[in-house]
Amino acid sequence: MPESRRRLPHQYPPGKWLFVTCHLHGSLPHAKFPPPGKLSAGAAFVWMDRYLDSTRSGPRYLAQESIAHVVVASLKRGVVRGHYDLGAYAILSNHVHVLLLPKIAPSRLLQSWKGATARQANLILGRTGETFWQAESYDHWVRTEEEWKRIVAYIEDNPVKAGLVQLAEDYPWSSASQRAEGAETSLGAADTSVCATRIEHNSKG
Repeated sequence: MPESRRRLPHQYPPGKWLFVTCHLHGSLPHAKFPPPGKLSAGAAFVWMDRYLDSTRSGPRYLAQESIAHVVVASLKRGVVRGHYDLGAYAILSNHVHVLLLPKIAPSRLLQSWKGATARQANLILGRTGETFWQAESYDHWVRTEEEWKRIVAYIEDNPVKAGLVQLAEDYPWSSASQRAEGAETSLGAADTSVCATRIEHNSKG
C-alpha cells in the first residue's frame, strides 16, 4: 500500500474513494496545530476544519470569485482528463473539501492539481513565486457506502456550518449548488447507487 508521511500518514488503497482537504499556505499557523500524538488523525481534522471555518485571520484568497472559479474549473478538468471521478466538493475562503475516486496515483494527482491552481491563482493575485497551498493535506479513504454518503453531506453542508449560507444549494462554489440547478456537472459518480456498486465491488476484490 503506497504511503507518504509529513504530519499525518497518507495511505492510498487502490480503487478507493478519497476525501481530501487542502488549505491555503499560512491559513493554519503551525503554532496553532494540535501537538502530534495528542489527538487522533480524525480528531485533528475536526479541530483543523473548525478553526478554518471560524478564523477571520490569514489568507482568504478562495473567497474571491475569480479564484474560486479557477479551482472549480480545474476540478472539472481533472474529470474530463480521466484523472478521477468527482463525488462532491466545496470551495471555502481558505480551504477546499473534495471527494474523489483516483484513477492515477493520488500523490501525482494532488501535486498536479495544486500546482496548476496555484499558478493561475497567483497570476490573478499578481504574485510571483509565492506559495499558495499548504504542502500538507488531510486525506481519508472511504470504507463503506454509508461513510461515502456522510462525507458528501459533510462537504456540502460545510458552507452552512461556516455561516455563509442557510441552505447548502445556495452556495455557488459547491457540488450541491450544481445539482440543485440540474446542471450537467461531470460529477463522475455522485449518484449514490453508482458509488454503492463501486464500493461493493472494491470490497470483494
